[in-house]
Amino acid sequence: MGFRGLVAALLIVGALPVNAAEAAAKVDCAKVRCLALTFDDGPGRYTATLLSHLKKEKAKATFFLMGKRVPERPAVVRRMAKEGHEIGAHTYSHPYLTTLPDEEITRELESARDAVAEVTGKEPATFRPPYGDTDDRVLELAGASGLAQVMWTGTTLDWSLRDEKKIKAAVLRLARRDGVILMHDVVPQTVRAMPGILRELKKRGYHLVTVSALLKGRRLGAGESYP
Repeated sequence: MGFRGLVAALLIVGALPVNAAEAAAKVDCAKVRCLALTFDDGPGRYTATLLSHLKKEKAKATFFLMGKRVPERPAVVRRMAKEGHEIGAHTYSHPYLTTLPDEEITRELESARDAVAEVTGKEPATFRPPYGDTDDRVLELAGASGLAQVMWTGTTLDWSLRDEKKIKAAVLRLARRDGVILMHDVVPQTVRAMPGILRELKKRGYHLVTVSALLKGRRLGAGESYP
C-alpha cells in the first residue's frame, strides 16, 4: 500500500485528524477581538507542554514546523493537529531562502510540507520563511508548490530575550485585533510564560485563534502573502 492509500485507510478508521483546524470551535473574528499566536522552529522538547497550556485555556495557535524535526516527535505533531491547531511549513532545514537557487528553495518547502503530511495525513497550505527572509522569487516558487506565505504583525524576539517577564510584556505590547505574533516553541522561557500570557490576553478580551480564523472565512491562495 502506497502513502496515499495508507493515509486514506487511517482516515477511515479515525487514526488521523480530518482538517482538525477547521474542526475546532468556530469563532467569528468579524464580531469579536481575535489574535493569532504563532510558533516557529518546532516541534521541540517543550512543544507538548505548550500544547497542554493551550488546551487548558481553550486557545488555538498556529505552528510552523521544521521538516527535519517532524519525524523526531510525530506523536506531538499528531496531537497538535488533533487538538485543532493549525500547522504550516517552516522549510526543512531552516536556511536563508533568498540565498538559494530555485530548485533548492522548492526542495526545502516541499520536503517540509511532505514531512507534515506523512505524519498528519494533511498537507500544510502555508509556510513561513526562516528569519523572515523572503522576496518575490521565493513567493512565486512557494505558490508553484501550492503554499501561501504567512508573516507577522509583531515579533517578541523571544529567542533573544530569554526572559519570561520580558516575553510576556512583549506579547502584551504587540497584541492587537487580528494581529499575528511570532514566538518560538523551542524557547523554554516562552513556554513557561505562556499560562500567564494566555490568561492576560483572555482577560483583555482576545479570542486566541489560528491564522486561518483571522481570514473570516476566506482562504489564502497559493503564492499569496499574509498579513
